[in-house]
Amino acid sequence: MAATFLPVLAQNDVDRAAQLIQQAYAPQNHLSSEDQRQLQQELFEIQRRPEAWGLVLPFLGHSDPNVQFFGAHTIQVKIARDWDSVPEDAFLQLRDTLLDLTGRAISSGQSKVILRKLFVAITSLAIKVHPGDPSRWPDWLRSTLSVFSSMGVPREHLLDLLAIVAEEVETADLLPPAKSQMKASLSEAVPLVTQAITASITALPGQHSPRELASALKCLQAWLTILPANDLTPFVPLLLALMLPTSETPTPEFDDQTFIPASDTLQELLTRSMLSEGAGTKTVTEPLLLWLERYASAIVRSTLDSGFVDDISHSLCKLLVALGDHSTMYLAKNLASPAHVKPVPCPFPVPTPAPTVAHLAQNFLRLLLQYTALPGYYGVDEEESEMTLSFWYIFQESLWNVDYGFDVAEDGDAGNEAEERDRDMMPVAKAVYSELVTVLRRKVVWPPRPVFNEWTRDQKDKFQAYRRDVGDTLINAYYVLRDDMLAFYVNDLLQRLSTRQPQDGWEEIEATLHCTMAVQEAVPIEDSPHLRQIFGPEILGQLPKDGEDRVRRTALNMIGSYASWFTTQPTQTPGSPTASPLMSAITFVVAALPNPALCLAAANALRDLCDANRTALAPHISAFGELHAGLTGIPDTEKAKVLQSIASVIQALPPAEEIPPVEAIVSPVVAKLFEVLQSAGQLPEEARAMAVQQIETLTGVARGLTRVTDSLLALDDSPDVQAALDEMNRAREDPRVLKLREAILSAIRSTVELWSTDALVSDALSDLFKAITALPSDVTLISLPAGPLLELVCVAAQRQLTAVWLSLANMLIIQLNPPSLIPTTFKSEPSAEASEIARNVLQLLLQTSLNVFAQPGVMASNPDVVQAFFGCVEAFVHHFLPIFYRLPPDLFNALVQCAIGSLSLQERYSLTSACTFLSSLVNRTATNDELTPAKAALAQTHGYQIMRAVLFGFAGVAPRSAMPNLIELLSTMITRYPLESKRWIGEILFAEDFYPCRATPEAKNKFIKTVFGSRSLKRTREAAQQFTLVARGLEGSTFGYATVTM
Repeated sequence: MAATFLPVLAQNDVDRAAQLIQQAYAPQNHLSSEDQRQLQQELFEIQRRPEAWGLVLPFLGHSDPNVQFFGAHTIQVKIARDWDSVPEDAFLQLRDTLLDLTGRAISSGQSKVILRKLFVAITSLAIKVHPGDPSRWPDWLRSTLSVFSSMGVPREHLLDLLAIVAEEVETADLLPPAKSQMKASLSEAVPLVTQAITASITALPGQHSPRELASALKCLQAWLTILPANDLTPFVPLLLALMLPTSETPTPEFDDQTFIPASDTLQELLTRSMLSEGAGTKTVTEPLLLWLERYASAIVRSTLDSGFVDDISHSLCKLLVALGDHSTMYLAKNLASPAHVKPVPCPFPVPTPAPTVAHLAQNFLRLLLQYTALPGYYGVDEEESEMTLSFWYIFQESLWNVDYGFDVAEDGDAGNEAEERDRDMMPVAKAVYSELVTVLRRKVVWPPRPVFNEWTRDQKDKFQAYRRDVGDTLINAYYVLRDDMLAFYVNDLLQRLSTRQPQDGWEEIEATLHCTMAVQEAVPIEDSPHLRQIFGPEILGQLPKDGEDRVRRTALNMIGSYASWFTTQPTQTPGSPTASPLMSAITFVVAALPNPALCLAAANALRDLCDANRTALAPHISAFGELHAGLTGIPDTEKAKVLQSIASVIQALPPAEEIPPVEAIVSPVVAKLFEVLQSAGQLPEEARAMAVQQIETLTGVARGLTRVTDSLLALDDSPDVQAALDEMNRAREDPRVLKLREAILSAIRSTVELWSTDALVSDALSDLFKAITALPSDVTLISLPAGPLLELVCVAAQRQLTAVWLSLANMLIIQLNPPSLIPTTFKSEPSAEASEIARNVLQLLLQTSLNVFAQPGVMASNPDVVQAFFGCVEAFVHHFLPIFYRLPPDLFNALVQCAIGSLSLQERYSLTSACTFLSSLVNRTATNDELTPAKAALAQTHGYQIMRAVLFGFAGVAPRSAMPNLIELLSTMITRYPLESKRWIGEILFAEDFYPCRATPEAKNKFIKTVFGSRSLKRTREAAQQFTLVARGLEGSTFGYATVTM
């Protein structure tokens, strides 16, 4: 073969290539990363050449393992990537040489890394030549094993080969028919594979090496997705036999070289085989539960006694989790089952009489709970407890979904399912979850400060993340325990607070508060005596008012999370001697505001409380006035949230009564912003940062003043809603409010003129514009009209065109033509004033944007701006379509040509936004009876070019991810201009300058015939997809097949 196919290279060339490999990979050379990269690139180039086939034989016979590896890697790569260079009649020679080289590599003791490359090469060769009719290598796997067996290859290596074969075939990129043929070849070899694996597993200890057993179990894991269930079940007792102790004693010892690989294999069997997802309860679940009942307790007891989770115990924990995920429904159904386990194949003695299924299920839960409750801190002392958390979530859902109940023959009870569930199952479930809640409360306790300070940053972060994960698990526990869970936390808090000594830390109490906060989303918003106790003088009133940052921060976060619950409590009147839970919480939060470490949490909690309880807090507006007066010590970053909180309370007042407090909180902010603007020349950086803070504060106030009622009420035309709107509009005309809005707008205008090109300032202004503008139904005292803000957007865009300003223009255009307060069948026409504003804004934005886009490379390098631009002009199409046809013709034509040019952009979002704009423009123009001349003009001027861009996109100009959008545009054109489209498509497809592609005249005619034969969107989509595959040469490829069938 060397003479007929593999080239024979000069020895000097071989030696030179070997030296490169030794230079690149010899550890003593200490190469720089750049030198290493250059050598690897040179080797890569060598490997790409046709002559590289000639390196395989000399390299595999070299004495250096690095060179041997490169030889094996080369033949694998050449088969996989350069198969076209192999002559048709050379396959048999290549196959025989590869098998011979692999057999000799095994016999000479080359490393498994090299053998793996050769095994992959054999599989790659089979993938190339086995599929087909007739197959060029039928029965390839059996024949390969036969060749190796005749060469005396040990079973260990045959098992390694089988494992790699399964892995490579599973991930091979093949068309479905070829994939199916390869999988069929594996299925035919199943008896041979199971026989080889079984022989290695069942061999006496002296008859196989640990390495052979490891190879057998790795092979079994690789074949799990291929083996039928009937071939898998005999392996369960064999694997359990590998996990038996070396001697049956009260403190048994296990061989980790057999226990861990067998456990890993069982875990894989439970999660990704034909026996996964709850299958095989009699052949998998019950044998495992019986093994756990006999042996697992000793392993757990040893772990708890030693305080250390060894490898055996860690593997057991993983097996418990895998079995729990697999058999959750079984465990839930049999939680209190009186039935006894029926005989199942087990490699160990089963007690007589056999235990009940309930005993086995409860023993499993006890074992898993012991790992959940491992002593010590997660991430520092142990790593296993977190692994078990997901089970408790799945188990709770299974308890709710399982059909619980047994027939009379099993339990002698003819009761219905609901009765048996409540009587038998739920008491056990509640007992289990009660213990879980107790355990998890202990596990989330922070260590004392001296211990915590010794932890690394990673340990602190892991423990913090663990506490969050525990919180998610507690939510599921709440669904089982309900009020009993809150009662447990209340009693725990009361007991700890009553017995706490001055020198004691707050860690235990903080942990219970954290758990109470974690379940908030599951707690119904209704009156609860337990929550009244928590937020009353017995618990909240006993927490520290200064210092002790962590417990106070957790309490603040808990208050914020339960903000909506306070709406269930009676409103406290001013001057009442007994504080309501809401006012107690407000008092606790306000006391924390001056503390720098707590200010953020306190401001957030106050904002949430005020937002949810506006009406209840409105009578206390004077107290909030005092709070506003005392904000001097609070950082500006948090002051915005506090002012938002106060604004939320103000919003609940009648509009006329809102005016003084709104003026009181907004005027100082606006004045401070003007002051900052005037000082910008002396300290620009400090002034800019201060300006951003003031803008964020105004944004918070605007959000607080916005109603929180359902947006659907915006269309409510009831007298009450209309009266409220009239009252707000009258208040807005108050001279004080008019003056305030003028000041706000003036401050915004000055900020735009000074800092509109600054990213931080423009982002802050964007948030303010969104918060301070509103539809008519949501207008507030300080809401600003869209027109003046659009003027400022144009000014900013002219200075620097960004996605921020274009997105704001998009939003504000909608507000220029808001929906009617009274629902109607047809959208109301915009006023003449609004249309004129929109035309001026559109003209300015188009001139600015198109000038920027005309510069080379700008559109390709700024996809966010392009996307925002077309999104903005599409908003104009939806709300002010006629103004496009009142633009200067050159400007309108430039816009459409820009959109057509964008259909060739390679960034998907830019292209799709241009597609959407053009579709909207064509559709809405064609369906507007008043724009009939414009429809004809649009087709005459741009129709051909739009269609040409679409068809060029199909042929290869546009990325394939944009095909659905191009197809939508094609369908729009065909629907709105059917006769013209048929002519355009024929002219474009058969023109000499059509985009170079692989579509034949027959394919083009078929596309035209299909599209115009039905005109349905589905047929158009299918025809366009097929034409795209043909034009790009992807017809029949895996990639083409996969993308069309998505």
